[in-house]
Amino acid sequence: MAGSGTGSRLRLLITTWAVTRAVLLLCVFRVLDMPGSDVAVDIEVIYKNWYGVFSTGVFPYDDVTWQYPPAAALAVLAPGLLPFLDYAPAFFLVCWVADAAILAMLLYAVRGGRRDRRGVWVWVIGVPLLGPIVYARYDVMVTAVAVAGLLALGRRTRVAGALAGFGALLKIWPVLLLAGVERGPRTRSAWSSALVTGVVLVMFFAAAMPGALAFLTFQRDRGTEVESLGSLVFHLGRHFGWHGRARLHYGSVEFLGRHVHAVSALALGLSLLAFGWLLLWRLRARTFTACTASDAAFTAVLLFTTTSRVISPQYVVWLIGLAAVCATVRSTRQGLPIVLVLVAAPLTQLEFPIWFQHVIASDKLGVATLTLRNALLVVATVIACRRLWRATVNVPPSAAGEQEPPAERASELVSG
Repeated sequence: MAGSGTGSRLRLLITTWAVTRAVLLLCVFRVLDMPGSDVAVDIEVIYKNWYGVFSTGVFPYDDVTWQYPPAAALAVLAPGLLPFLDYAPAFFLVCWVADAAILAMLLYAVRGGRRDRRGVWVWVIGVPLLGPIVYARYDVMVTAVAVAGLLALGRRTRVAGALAGFGALLKIWPVLLLAGVERGPRTRSAWSSALVTGVVLVMFFAAAMPGALAFLTFQRDRGTEVESLGSLVFHLGRHFGWHGRARLHYGSVEFLGRHVHAVSALALGLSLLAFGWLLLWRLRARTFTACTASDAAFTAVLLFTTTSRVISPQYVVWLIGLAAVCATVRSTRQGLPIVLVLVAAPLTQLEFPIWFQHVIASDKLGVATLTLRNALLVVATVIACRRLWRATVNVPPSAAGEQEPPAERASELVSG
């Protein structure tokens, strides 16, 4: 009876994944029309153009919209693995495969009751809440690498470090996966593996393809994007006499006008403060349990997503992937922040693409939706930081010995 119930729940989970992903594919293939902007345009125009440039053996170093680390070229070139399809359909299918790979990794992680299956549901439900944008950007591929690395931290520290290093050269943020690795040999193993992987890949791309590091200049010159936390200053300011503009700039819609540079600098300052808090936590943390690595990774990415000058919709894919891994660990302290991220996902889909014109116009509907989404991310970040600190720093000496064993020892105990 128990086995039958487990099998039924697994079939329900897989069926839900299959149905929701079919709907997403129908959207990006334009079989189903979705209100608002067409999220697939960037793939059909910008990504396809990059693919043509990469095919010549160079990076698009004169294109300011190219703002990604060198290994991102592999994601852009990936649709070439399906030469019988046009670029955009092949790209969507590669993203679908990455999505399926994440599902498979999570299911493998929870097999035999070793982890909580609710984490798999977080991924299955979270992605459709965010909408077709998941298959219209390469972030789901990066998330697949990050999920693999975070799940590997339990036993294969060097593999996890290598995946984090590779992920960092896809889109920087996966390096944060290593924020919560237990001190000692595990930290040295993970970080040395990540460093070696990163250095080798950078040297390879720099030697093989001119323009590999041009993205650094383009990232430096970015301003305040209209969906970011700092943009709310200008959305509200428009109703009180501020006369700036929202224009396509450096590959995204940003605000241009007076005081924009100051707000952008403030956002960078907040990111530095976030880094400082993370470093302080790392130095002060004294209790590392089975959930610390995933909780810390989720918290770190929340911190840098929320304080960024740019909060593109696809960034939420990262949070959903890391939230799914967190939720597979029964002792996770991040339950409420995970729920808040899941609530923020459909609001993100509303502000882009469905109501994006309202956001650009800074009208009441656009500002209200964006404010609510960003407020949820801020609250989730504050709660996540507080819970991580309390679970690892503010632990009474008498309770420290009663904490769960670190992830590696815990998995060994479970597996016998």
